[in-house]
Amino acid sequence: MKPKATLKQISKDLGISVSTVSKALSDSHEISEPTKIRVQEYAKLQNYKPNTMAKNLKNQRTNTIGVIIPNILNPFFAKVFSGIEKKANEKGYNVITYISNESHNKEKQAMDLLSNGTVDGFILSVAEESQAKNVSSHFKEILREGLPIVMFDRIMEDVNCDKVIVDDFESSIEAVNHLLKIGCKNIALLSCIDNLSVGKHRALGYERALQDNKISINNKHIIITDTQEDFDARLEKLIASKEVDGILAVDEHSSTMAMKIAIQKGIKIPEELCVIGFADGVWSRRLTPSLSTISQHGPEIGEEAAKLLIEKLERKQETPTYKTTVVKTELRQRDSTRRV
Repeated sequence: MKPKATLKQISKDLGISVSTVSKALSDSHEISEPTKIRVQEYAKLQNYKPNTMAKNLKNQRTNTIGVIIPNILNPFFAKVFSGIEKKANEKGYNVITYISNESHNKEKQAMDLLSNGTVDGFILSVAEESQAKNVSSHFKEILREGLPIVMFDRIMEDVNCDKVIVDDFESSIEAVNHLLKIGCKNIALLSCIDNLSVGKHRALGYERALQDNKISINNKHIIITDTQEDFDARLEKLIASKEVDGILAVDEHSSTMAMKIAIQKGIKIPEELCVIGFADGVWSRRLTPSLSTISQHGPEIGEEAAKLLIEKLERKQETPTYKTTVVKTELRQRDSTRRV
C-alpha cells in the first residue's frame, strides 16, 4: 500500500519548507502564484488529504453544525434542512443531523453528545415534549458552555439566542380575513398542536381576526387538542352538522382530516366548505381538491438560520447580541378555497 502523503514528505520532495507547503495549500497570499500551483498540483498527484482533525484542534473549530429537528416526516422540516445544508455548504461547513422524534430526552442526549467537541454550534426546532413541559435548561447549559444556538419555528422565549420564526399570529389573521373575503360566515379553527408555541399563536390569530371583524367566537366551532385521539370524532361531528363553511386548520393532520371527512360526507369543496391549512408540502398540491395553504418558506428559514449561526461563529463577539428574524409567509390559493 502506498504511504499516505504528508506535508513533511511534500516539503522534502519539492525542496521547500513545511510552512511554505501549508500556506500554498491554504491559498495564502504570502506565497507566489507559481509556487502555489506547483505545490497544489504535486499534492494532488500524490493524493494528499489534509489532516482535518489536526487542523480543527489547532483552530479550535470543527466547521461542523449540529442540526436537531423534531420530526423527519414533516415536509416543513425537510425544507428547512435543505436551506440549512445549502448555506452551510456555501460557507464550507459540514452538517450533522439528529432527529429528536419530539422527545425531550433525545433532544438533550443529542446536544450532550455533539457539544463534546463535535460541532461548533446548533440549529434546532424545539421538541414537542420540551415545549409541553416548558423545559429549557439543556439549551441554557449549552449556551453557558460557549456554543451558540439558533432556534427556528418552535422556540423557547426564555432562552437568549438567535431565532428565526414566521409570524404565526399574523398569518392566521390573514387566513381568516381571506376566508371572510370569499364569503365564509362561520369559520372553524382546528388544531392538534396546542402544546406547541406555533399552535398557540395561530389560535390567537384566529380569535383576533374574528374580534377585529366584530364576529362572535363560537366555541362549538373550535377544536383544539394536544393529541389526535378524540380529534377525529369531534371533527366528524362538526363537519356533519354543516354549521361551518370555512376552516382554518393549523397543522397537517387537521387539514388532511377536514378534507377527507368533508369529501366522505359528500360536502362540496370549495362550494360548501373552504379550507386553509399551514405548511406547503407536496401533499397540499396533490390532494383532490388541492389545499390552499399558508406557506412558511422553509428553505428561506433554513438559509437564514445557517447564516445567523455562521456569522456568530466567525465574528466571536465578546458581548453576544441576539437577533430574531421574521420570515414572511405567503397565502397560496388552490382549489380548497373559492376565488375572489
